[in-house]
Amino acid sequence: MTKVLSEREAWDIVNAGTLGRLGCVDDGEPYVVPINYVASEGHIYSHSLAGRKVRAMRKHSRVCLQVDRIQDDFHWQSAIAFGNFEEVRNDSERRTILRKILETFPKLTPVESELTRDAEPPMIVVFRLRVDRVSGVAED
Repeated sequence: MTKVLSEREAWDIVNAGTLGRLGCVDDGEPYVVPINYVASEGHIYSHSLAGRKVRAMRKHSRVCLQVDRIQDDFHWQSAIAFGNFEEVRNDSERRTILRKILETFPKLTPVESELTRDAEPPMIVVFRLRVDRVSGVAED
C-alpha cells in the first residue's frame, strides 16, 4: 500500500542517500541526470564540470533531487527535495565541500584528471541546492 511520508521521513531518505537524480530545466524541457551528493543541514552539495546541467541550473535555478531506497518492487521509499541551485565560489568553502565529497566517495575518480593531460584542467563547479521543501512516498 502506498503512503505519503512525513517531512522528517523524506529528509531521512535524502540524508542517508549518496546517489540521486537531479532534475532541472534545459531549453524548456526537463533534464534529469544522476549525481553523487552529500546532504547536510538542509543543503545538498555536489560538484561537476561545466556542461549541460550546470548551464541549465545557472539559467533556471529552481531544481529538485529525487532519491530512492528500493528493497524490491513492493517495498520502496522515494523522496524529492526541491530547492534552488547556488554555485559555491568562495575558495575556502569550495575546499571544505570538495573534501567532504571525497571523504564520502573515496573511490571517486575525478573525470577532470582524465580529460586533459598537458593542458590546464577545467574548473570544477561546486554547488549546493538550498532545499526549501521535501516530500516522499513509500510502498510497503
